[in-house]
Amino acid sequence: MTSDHLTRDPRPALRRPGVWGWMAFDFAAQPFFTVVITFVFGPYFVSQLASDPATGQEWWAWSATIAGLLVAIGSPFLGSVADRAGPRKPWIGVFAVLKISALCLLWFASPGSSLFVASLLVVLASIGAEFSIVFNDAMIPRLLRNDEIGRVSNVAWGIGYAGGIVFLVVALAFLAGSKETGLTLLGLTPAFGLDPATGEGARATAPLAALWYLVFILPMFFLTPDRPRGEKVSAAMRQGLGDLLATFREIRERKPLFRFLIARMIYQDGVNALIVLGGAFAAGMFGWTLTESGLFGIILNVVAIPSCFAAGLIDQRFGSKAVVVIAILCLTLATLGIISTSPEATLFGLLSFAPTEPGGGLFGSGAEKSYIVFGLLIGLAFGPIQASSRSWMAKSVTPEEAGRYFGFYAFIGRATSFLAPAAVALTTRYAAQGFDPITASRIGMASLIVFFVVGLVLVQRTEGPPETGRA
Repeated sequence: MTSDHLTRDPRPALRRPGVWGWMAFDFAAQPFFTVVITFVFGPYFVSQLASDPATGQEWWAWSATIAGLLVAIGSPFLGSVADRAGPRKPWIGVFAVLKISALCLLWFASPGSSLFVASLLVVLASIGAEFSIVFNDAMIPRLLRNDEIGRVSNVAWGIGYAGGIVFLVVALAFLAGSKETGLTLLGLTPAFGLDPATGEGARATAPLAALWYLVFILPMFFLTPDRPRGEKVSAAMRQGLGDLLATFREIRERKPLFRFLIARMIYQDGVNALIVLGGAFAAGMFGWTLTESGLFGIILNVVAIPSCFAAGLIDQRFGSKAVVVIAILCLTLATLGIISTSPEATLFGLLSFAPTEPGGGLFGSGAEKSYIVFGLLIGLAFGPIQASSRSWMAKSVTPEEAGRYFGFYAFIGRATSFLAPAAVALTTRYAAQGFDPITASRIGMASLIVFFVVGLVLVQRTEGPPETGRA
């Protein structure tokens, strides 16, 4: 049975087991990014595994950079090879083994152990995760009709956030204890006798994320049909480079798709930078602890779940372009809101707040509460903009070419990912010569608005994807 059968299934997409199997991939994959990379293991790597925070930040940054470069270089070629070889699931299986093995070995990354080995394992796990996403996304055009893709993509993204939230809450509440107090977020002793002094709670999230991935990726393997077998892998690899070069030539001729990819490259840079830098920006301005930063992340992800479900309905009714435009507008307003906020005021001083009393509790000041409100706009938008961008791409390609085009999609998403953070860094640096540090950081974050405005203009001038039939 091939996945062509799914598009002829008369049942609604969300009632087909094969579609639910495909969506389970997002649920399986998200805890790696939410917990291991962002909120638990990453901070442990910087603050405890390394000898000092500066060294840890440098090694962590290089790990992310190297992984990103390898994914950007390898994705288009592997996608081309997979198009010729046929099935997607064997490739996902190979990279699942790589990801799971690397995550399990991260348990041994105790304080004082080799940073090189730990960084190498993070790079390998990231490569396994990102390459698997390319092949999973490339399955969409055969699984769904164009009028179904937008809703299913957004629902899958929301389910993914749900998986990340569940895993993060469990990790913070029961596993990862504070090095200072020895207690978890709920004030409990870490489960299984995990020692906070040696980071065992944070380290345990890596093999547990591997187990989570192994369990919840199985529905995709068992329920979701795949493409029939094509050429031998060796022959496909010989032809893959030629296909890749042909894709670079072809894509310039497909003007709406080419303009969309350029627009997405620009606005996605702003999205990524806002997600990565937003918490650090607030921590620097308000002095947030790891607990407050973690809760801020939980709030954003909780909001993102129903937002993705709602965006799926909008995508189905009005198209992927409409969701992307709305999301960019939300992110632009959110960025204006957070840069308008200082420790004593918001809306560029139009609304001022009394000084915070000592012991005011979490997010005790009016300015912090305002920041949370603007953060909700980020939560509303950052899931739908990525899910509907994925659906836009899936509607624009045929099943036979999906691998190489989603590989190119991954490449475009990585090729300029340094631009927005660099813009913030450089703008902040120059602003610091004439302003206090907090004002300079606000000016630096304002540079992200350029990415959203330019991306919005390009999206508005681009024809949306085919919303019915097959592209």
